[in-house]
Amino acid sequence: MDTSVHRTHTADNYSAVLQGFNDRLQSILPLIEEKAEEAEKLGRMHDDVVDAMRKGGFYTMLFPKEVGGAELRPIDAMKLMSALSYAHASSGWCTMVNNMEGTTMAIYLDDEGIANVFKDGVDITIAGNGVPRGFARKVDGGYMIRGNWAYGSSIFHAEWIHSGCFLLDPKDPSGKALLKDETGAPQIIVAHHPRSTIQLLGNWDVLGLRATGSFDYTLATDEDLFVPESMTYSFTQSAPKRGQAQGHLGLAGYSALTHTSWAIGVGRRILDELAKVIRQRQDPFGKSADSASLRFQFANAEARYRAARALAMETWEDVSQTTASGAVPSLDQMTMVKLSLRYMHDIVSDVATFAHRAARGASLHNTAMQRFYRDIHSGTQHILLADQIVEECGKGLLGLSGPDARWTVFGISDN
Repeated sequence: MDTSVHRTHTADNYSAVLQGFNDRLQSILPLIEEKAEEAEKLGRMHDDVVDAMRKGGFYTMLFPKEVGGAELRPIDAMKLMSALSYAHASSGWCTMVNNMEGTTMAIYLDDEGIANVFKDGVDITIAGNGVPRGFARKVDGGYMIRGNWAYGSSIFHAEWIHSGCFLLDPKDPSGKALLKDETGAPQIIVAHHPRSTIQLLGNWDVLGLRATGSFDYTLATDEDLFVPESMTYSFTQSAPKRGQAQGHLGLAGYSALTHTSWAIGVGRRILDELAKVIRQRQDPFGKSADSASLRFQFANAEARYRAARALAMETWEDVSQTTASGAVPSLDQMTMVKLSLRYMHDIVSDVATFAHRAARGASLHNTAMQRFYRDIHSGTQHILLADQIVEECGKGLLGLSGPDARWTVFGISDN
């Protein structure tokens, strides 16, 4: 492994580090395109692509400097992830997962946990589901966990697993009641454990994002698994241990950044594929490119996509400048981060539906057009795009939050 691709940067060499990523991006894109269809049939990422992505440093480009990560600025990582998603939506999705889950792990685990995970260097792969589908019982030195988790995107190639668990109330004699915080909300931890501790359930038979291999998983044995406390963090944790000001993006920010990046790339590809069809197709009604109505609709779709992308890029450029200055993103900035995430997906979903109809029979066959159509309508099902989160954005925009309010993954907390 050429560790130079993972090297951390200073103000003096950041441009060179970023240029290195852009150069490696151009060299890897043809491979991603070439292996995309085979990966779709495999139901997981192609080994050659995973190897190239790891060697290129793309799975760790947001990891903090303290663990040897590149810690790229959000706006720059967004452009790279968008380009990867343009080439193959599932490849972009898996890049998103490793950066989102790996970066939050790297900023939140204590030093003992970090030493364990990164003992062989920064080049690690991680997958799983931090949304709680398991349970954790507190014991000396850590937790005993059990559960069945879903949507383990990229888990086939993962070395570490990231699993959300509800904490059980130690005072409950039945051992089933959940431990609540002072507001009455269940307490949740995210536990990290080796790939060898789980088994895949092999049930990824879905509409789109087929090559992500987002299998359900459970523990490898019937016994509860011990996870040291050093390998866990609270789902609502806000103060990062690493990552400087950028680390304050937290799980709420990194998840929004990576998902938005994915949608930007997928939306661009859908419009470009449709443009090819329109320019080439001729049917009993004449050349598609001669249709004034279709040209109008295409221009409108292009404008809507570019407007949503501009909002996302403006939002993340603002955040990137803030964190680069050493300041922590404000509640208002994080509100726009969450709002632009949902808006980008809404617009791309609409654009994809238009493209599917406008392409007629061309979108019925197993082509890139069909694949990206299926992929966006799979990506929009993610819980991060729930209406309730947009309602929270309205709360923030209306100034209805307290002075100490902050964003968590699913909403604004005034505690």
